[in-house]
Amino acid sequence: MEVHAMGYFTALLIMAAAASPPSVEGRWLTEDRKGVVQIAPCGGQMCGRIAQVLDKGPGVPATDVNNPDPKLRGQPILGLLTLWGFRRDGAIWKGGRAYDPKSGRSYRATLGLNADGSLRLTGCVLFLCQSQRWTRLR
Repeated sequence: MEVHAMGYFTALLIMAAAASPPSVEGRWLTEDRKGVVQIAPCGGQMCGRIAQVLDKGPGVPATDVNNPDPKLRGQPILGLLTLWGFRRDGAIWKGGRAYDPKSGRSYRATLGLNADGSLRLTGCVLFLCQSQRWTRLR
């Protein structure tokens, strides 16, 4: 009897795992193809850091030169926290912020997966929102 109950319990765990929505966790190529962001859990939330800078050339800054806080302008772009505070709400991650090191601005943002498996990052200022499509790297 115990063996049968254990098999049933295992089957329930497998079905529950299969029913949960896919995660946004992973390595993502940004829409402009100039960087890779690693999205991973940080505490009970989801965060993203710049894992790789693909943009090359003499004008590409190595530090966060556009940060509105002068004390932070010397921090390296590589490893920079660009997404933070996202909490899962069904198939969407919301309540977070997205930081754009090119402009030095941060935005209210949501994360979600598109039907094709790409990531939809939507940033908003007041009621104006704009989305980007990021591609998952394997």
